[in-house]
Amino acid sequence: MARRKQIYEGKAKILFEGPEPGTLIQYFKDDATAFNNQKRAVLEGKGVLNNRISEFIMLGLERIGVPTHFIRRLNMREQLIRHVEIIPLEVVVRNVAAGSIAKRLGLEEGSALPRSVIEFYYKNDALGDPMVAEEHITAFNWASPQEIDDMMALALRINDFLAGLFAGVGIRLVDFKVEFGRQYEGDMVRLVVADEISPDSCRLWDMESGDIMDKDRFRKDLGGVTEAYREVARRLGVLRDVEGQGARGPVLVTDNEK
Repeated sequence: MARRKQIYEGKAKILFEGPEPGTLIQYFKDDATAFNNQKRAVLEGKGVLNNRISEFIMLGLERIGVPTHFIRRLNMREQLIRHVEIIPLEVVVRNVAAGSIAKRLGLEEGSALPRSVIEFYYKNDALGDPMVAEEHITAFNWASPQEIDDMMALALRINDFLAGLFAGVGIRLVDFKVEFGRQYEGDMVRLVVADEISPDSCRLWDMESGDIMDKDRFRKDLGGVTEAYREVARRLGVLRDVEGQGARGPVLVTDNEK
């Protein structure tokens, strides 16, 4: 990757120029951050797992007609993606009271919400990614009213897909964050899912034990972060079991083994 021009580096990923116009290469780092980058660590293998989990989910979304920026996985840590104009919003869909909504509204952690709730957050690290209303979004021209409607509709479709996907492997989808970008095709513009969808951006609880299987393990100093991500990948069929060989790190399923 040294011969590729770096376009952007975030907390968990690096973007490089792609091999063709309109493409980028997204590299998944092992870095973990929390509390607006105040807590940081390097967790060996996390980037590999997130790369494969996000690939699996993005392909699933494409199959149900939800457009994404994903083109194909290149290797253990890299994906080829479409170059899109990122909308500066994080769209959060909540099914269960956890994290900030439980604190803000005095809800019991783990209680089911009356219905799925969508929240918008302005992507700005210096401000701590504050929650914003639709009025803010349109007033500051971050997105149009039609784009807001489209993002909400797509977010609910993604929620239905993810909830069913994870429930099928014994995992409760508590909430998740998704980002969108504008893909320009001549005079046409369409919204596509961007960034990643992985245990870094979802709250996932084991349905039987209630064990946390996501980034909250890092936030709450519970340990076993990579092991939890590996278990999510294993249940989704991204990794295969290795018996009695003392294998270190994830063992990836090849395309022929899926």
